[in-house]
Amino acid sequence: MRPLLKILSVIACLTGIDAPVSAQLFESGRLLATTGVNQLEGAGGGGLVPWALITGYGTRDAIGGNVHGTYVWLPNFTLGSAGAAIGLYDRVELSYAHETFDTRTTGGKLGLGNGYAFNEDVVGLKLRVFGNVVYDQDSWMPQVAVGAQFKSTDNHAILHAIGAKSSKGVDMYLAATKLFLEESLLLDATVRLTKANQFGLLGFGGDRNGGYSFEFEGSAAYLISRQIAIGAEVRTKPDNLSFAKEGTAVDVFAAYFLTKNLSTTVAYVGLGDIARQKGQNGVYVSLQAGF
Repeated sequence: MRPLLKILSVIACLTGIDAPVSAQLFESGRLLATTGVNQLEGAGGGGLVPWALITGYGTRDAIGGNVHGTYVWLPNFTLGSAGAAIGLYDRVELSYAHETFDTRTTGGKLGLGNGYAFNEDVVGLKLRVFGNVVYDQDSWMPQVAVGAQFKSTDNHAILHAIGAKSSKGVDMYLAATKLFLEESLLLDATVRLTKANQFGLLGFGGDRNGGYSFEFEGSAAYLISRQIAIGAEVRTKPDNLSFAKEGTAVDVFAAYFLTKNLSTTVAYVGLGDIARQKGQNGVYVSLQAGF
């Protein structure tokens, strides 16, 4: 425990966090469900959209963390995501996710072979800039955070063949999240600067557009009870590749927070056209455990 406390003390100093590092380090002091869940790329938020919330239930005097596993079944493809995230003093979030995109039998039709998979690693960093979703109930000020996701995918030769410019890229985003406790309503708006094709699984940039573009992401969640939230999300994406048109992603979800240590999310997700396969709408299931 002592080496860990020393490491976290150094991180607190480097990030300018004025918080004690003590035996109360892992106390889960925040309200149930105010951690959100883990999105596909590992950040705290909704299933598709990162929020300004810092993952875990740690307050400004503690840390929180979690692990997640997510499975998305689509008519022609399967997407899996597994990862972990840590929140430091309700100020800084560090995350990692590994995604696997399985083409199943569609891979054979595309000339890749049945069951051909694309893999992506995502390392995330998020910093809460100002605001607090719980304590700022007497104003319209949202909680605001900035973040970056460093992405790397494999299959360089195939990505180059379909027109992608690179197998590595960085997404940057600004998220504003507002919680209305009396109305049991959470709203989020996120602006992302990105080159990613299909979240980065099909590389970055393309023959149609090789540069960055601003994309909008939004979430709305309503707590129908202390433990159950329902809501919807939307995420626009760049359309960089002539090989395959890319559209907006949406979902409608229900999240059940059994305790602060365990939650599950089920959603209907619509990802539009992927690699010339139309109507990729399916089921999203995620399990998260943490503190």
